[in-house]
Amino acid sequence: MTVNLNEIRNIGIIAHIDAGKTTITERILYYTGRTHRLGSVDEGTTVTDFMPQERERGITIQAAAITCQWRDHQINIIDTPGHIDFTAEVQRSLRVLDGGVVVLDGVAGVEPQSETVWRQANRFGVPRICFVNKMDRTGADFWRTIESIVERLGANAAAIQIPIGAESDFRGVVDLLEMRAVTYNGDDGSEQVITDVPAELAEVVARHRERLIEQLADLDDEIALLYLEGEEIPVEQLRAALRRATLQGEIVPVLCGTALKNKGVQLLLDAVVDYLPSPLDVPAAKGADPETGEEITCAADDSQPVSALVFKIATDPYVGRLAYFRVYSGVVRRGQTVINGRTGDKERIGRLVRMHADHREEVEEIRAGDIGAVLGLKTIATGETIADPARPVVLERITFPAPVVEVAIAPRSKADQDKMGSALHRLVEEDPTLRVRHDPQTNETIIAGMGELHLEVVVDRLLREFKVGAQVGQPKVAYCETITQPVISEGRLVKQSGGHGQFAHVVVELEPLEAGQGFVFEEKLRGDSIPRSYLPAIEAGIRDAMEKGVLAEHPVVDVKVTVVDGKYHEVDSSDMAFRTAAAMAFREGMKKANPVLLEPIMAVEVVAPEEFTGDIVAELNMRRASITGIEPRGNGVQNIRAEVPLATMFGYATSLRSRTQGRGTFVMEFDHYAQVSEKLMLTLVKKAA
Repeated sequence: MTVNLNEIRNIGIIAHIDAGKTTITERILYYTGRTHRLGSVDEGTTVTDFMPQERERGITIQAAAITCQWRDHQINIIDTPGHIDFTAEVQRSLRVLDGGVVVLDGVAGVEPQSETVWRQANRFGVPRICFVNKMDRTGADFWRTIESIVERLGANAAAIQIPIGAESDFRGVVDLLEMRAVTYNGDDGSEQVITDVPAELAEVVARHRERLIEQLADLDDEIALLYLEGEEIPVEQLRAALRRATLQGEIVPVLCGTALKNKGVQLLLDAVVDYLPSPLDVPAAKGADPETGEEITCAADDSQPVSALVFKIATDPYVGRLAYFRVYSGVVRRGQTVINGRTGDKERIGRLVRMHADHREEVEEIRAGDIGAVLGLKTIATGETIADPARPVVLERITFPAPVVEVAIAPRSKADQDKMGSALHRLVEEDPTLRVRHDPQTNETIIAGMGELHLEVVVDRLLREFKVGAQVGQPKVAYCETITQPVISEGRLVKQSGGHGQFAHVVVELEPLEAGQGFVFEEKLRGDSIPRSYLPAIEAGIRDAMEKGVLAEHPVVDVKVTVVDGKYHEVDSSDMAFRTAAAMAFREGMKKANPVLLEPIMAVEVVAPEEFTGDIVAELNMRRASITGIEPRGNGVQNIRAEVPLATMFGYATSLRSRTQGRGTFVMEFDHYAQVSEKLMLTLVKKAA
């Protein structure tokens, strides 16, 4: 089936954990005819949460892609995780989406992870609509949630519906554009009953419709003119103005409902079609020529050469490696030869599939603006570009945050070691936030990830899915090392033996960088002291040395290295010799550059009843926290924000539960790396020795 580009919607459902994203996705599948029964998170019968770990924990871990039809439009939906440990899944999904549905809990309003995904969506310029869910719960307040959208997210929130009834009496909504009431019959909510606005709500509805028109008049000259002249504005004109403002990111339409009780989801689908962008409504993707760096525009047009971004690699136990991609230009066809834009390696497109969570529908082609998956690509990794050999292009790579927690794992037998090696290779391909290294001193494999839950899930998959027998240690903090002053250092390798010797001499400058800048490599060679063909080997040697610092063998970050001088020998110099000499130069330089240890600092947000505030703050202070804010959240609940070293946060969940009689909750996400105190550094260095 061929769909016009303006009838495609690529959307993500994004939110804080437990806001109801997966339940909404299940209702969408049901109402669009994709499934014939309503899946339940609590019963473990959902379509999009298909991993055993997801069904047991009742959370989304992997983003799942599904395709459905509504009002003759094709909607590609990605249901993303809400837990901060899986933020990379959200980030890479947002990179390829055109629009987003932000789901908010009607009781809790804007929660910490809602802010995180909102910031990520801002960065990628993704237009959004909001859906206030769980309107049937005690304490649900639509207007308070809209206030929190304005205050905490800084968005111009516009209510396009208002609820009929509240909490257990929630029956439906009034559509402020159409001026009609929508309620629901039957248990599954599939029968919508459309009536006039209830008399008791007439005044409230008129006031909020006026407010909506005022918001649109501020952004649209035509609406402003009609409004000032006191004329009735046609619904279609209001809808067109609301769509334009939403696509520009100037306004965020807000809807409400309760997905669990099957109310409001069809109207949300209507809003996706009416207000979120098609691939033609978003700016054309920009890429670069891998050779010249010249900018290339990849317009959403079937007649252009192929360019597609691989945003996720998944390992399917039955069919192997599955690469999810978004086509930005051209058509990806079965049997076609393409290249990896970054490396130039050729690949042949094998089986093309359209994904419905863990079910696949084979297709012959995926066209510009669409999302699909391909089986069997060998060399393409997450964030790389599928390109036409006639027009190599690299679309913007996706960058991921550094892991902050690590765990040691040791195989039980030689057979397990082989199995673990290939299983970890596949898991790292799937998840770019996972890092794996080998510790030769303990003969253990160290896995680093975004949090305790992230590592728990990885280890669980290793043991269950990949059947690896292994002993697993306790989670530990992933420290880093850096330098604090610039130095010049040299590394010299001179080995003479029978036949060819080895000779390399490298002089480098080391400079500290600002936090979060990673590693920068430059050359300022004078004349031909070292042939430039050896520079890749020198960079590789420095990267080798950065894997283990000189204080406690933690990875080195935020360093700029400039090659300034050196010597070579016509016969005895080689890439290997320069790689070794560069590593020696870096290690020697680091010792002189006043190295320090860095620890991950987490942004922590605790939500608990007011009477426990004193106890919570006191305990956070004991954990070396810096309190950044305390604010009321309504209903006698306080919101406490702090920055806390990750090292002190292990076991905090249990402690918080006991201090607040089970009524306190918290979330934390990585914020930045900070230098540890002199005393703590000595302790950590001594422990590592």
